[in-house]
Parts: sequence; structure tokens; C-alpha cells
Amino acid sequence: MKLFSPLTMAALAPLSWGTSYLVLDELRPLGPLTVAALRALLAGVLLLLVVRELPRGMWWGRSLLLGALNFGLFFGTLFISASRLSGGVAATLGALGPLLIIAFNLVAWRQAPTRHTLGAALLGLVGVALLVLGPGARLDPWGVVAGVVSVVAASGGYLLSSAWGTPPGTAMLSVTAWQLTWGGVLLVPLALLLEGVPALPTAGQWPWLAYMVVVTTALAYALWFRGIQHSSAVQVSLLTRLSPATALLIDLLRGHTLSGGQWAGLALIALSFVPERPAPAARAQRLS
Repeated sequence: MKLFSPLTMAALAPLSWGTSYLVLDELRPLGPLTVAALRALLAGVLLLLVVRELPRGMWWGRSLLLGALNFGLFFGTLFISASRLSGGVAATLGALGPLLIIAFNLVAWRQAPTRHTLGAALLGLVGVALLVLGPGARLDPWGVVAGVVSVVAASGGYLLSSAWGTPPGTAMLSVTAWQLTWGGVLLVPLALLLEGVPALPTAGQWPWLAYMVVVTTALAYALWFRGIQHSSAVQVSLLTRLSPATALLIDLLRGHTLSGGQWAGLALIALSFVPERPAPAARAQRLS
């Protein structure tokens, strides 16, 4: 990958998501659904102020569907899953995303993955499992169902984002703004129903909230969907394994130690990023 290619820049998104658990700790006692609603809605409104553009025609419906999948349903079920499962189980379920997208591509568009892509997805899944699964992992049935729904929703949303692209003359940043806003609008009533009216953040929490809205959401998803637009949903989804790896490396910097299995998981994740070697004919053509 080139240093500043859309795919490389998209990797900054899961790297920032790996810091999310720090933010959630700092934003307590705000409930997880309240944080998710604020995250999506405030980031969406911020991007709308930047792009100053609303959907037109069929894109009202398309952006609503994408927002419901990528942010409303995904964020909602993700936080429900995280509240009922250990973080390790939730992260491992999330690592199923690339395999689901590969399966969707095969069934819907008859696009078979390359051996390298399938191998990278499997290595990433095993690496994440070794990294975050421990003997105390909880397998709450409803938590597992919610986790699977979150992965299916996001995978479907990424595929539709890749297939639909953007309206003529419209930047991906505008489509990202529409999706985030719709996701926040859908999450607000759910958060109010299940968690009630939240208290205002304290003075010390505002910087954390700003970081979550601007960096881990608005900027991160702008880069994420730009990566999908210029490469593919499969290639970009393979980057998600950077998120649990980042979270664990932060723990390491804070003085935590890793087990042998966790070091092995990090090694497999690193190995899954080894680029595919070009075929001999392609190499010869490039050198000629």
C-alpha cells in the first residue's frame, strides 16, 4: 500500500477506534447508547456544517438505509453486545466482518476472493481471538446475537456503500455526513427510552467527548468510507483488526503484561498485513 493512499489512510480509523474504551471510561456515568447517539449525531451535524449539502432524490432513502445499517443498528447492537459479553468475545465477533463481506460478495455478486485475501481474513480472526479471548470470556446468548447482528449490519452497509458510491458531483464526505446524522437521529429515541435523559457532561468530560466526535467518528469514518470508495469493502474491512491490537498496545504502554498467546495473536495480525506477491507475469510486465 502507498503511504498516503485512501486504503492506507483508512487504517487511521480502526487505530482511533482502539482508543474508544479510554473515552467510554472517561464519559461515565453516561450510558453506552447515549454515548453512541451523541457520537453519531454530533459528528453528523459537524460534517453537515462542513459540506453544507443535503441528499437529493433517491439518496434520501439510500442515506437513511446506510445510516441505519452503518450507525443506527451497528452502534446500537454493538453496545448491547459489549454490555452483555466480555470485551474479548465482542472483539472476536467483530473480526468476523471481513469473512462475512467475502461471503456476501460471493453470494450476491459471484466475486470469489483471492487465496491471499481469504487467508488474511482468517489470520486476522485467529489473531484477534488469541489477542483478546481469555478464560473468563462470557458467552451470553443474547449478547452473541446482538454482536452478530452488529457485524452483519456493518458488513451489509459497507458493501452497499461500495456498490452505490456517491451521487454525481457529490463528495464521499457528504454521504458520510448524511449517514452519521441519520444514525444519530435513529439512536436518540432508543437511548432516551432505555437510559433516560442524560446529565450534561462535566467540564473534564467535554474534551473527551470532542475527541470522540471529531477524531474517532467524523474524521475516522470520512477516511473509512473514502477507503471503501477507492478500494473495496473487503480490503478496508480487513483493517478492523487494528482496533483490538491498538487497545492492547495501549494497555502494554500503561504497564500491563501480555501472555504468550497474546504475543502470538499480535504476530498473526502483523502477518495478515503482508502484501500479496504479484504473479510472475505481472512482475515481468512491471519491470519491462
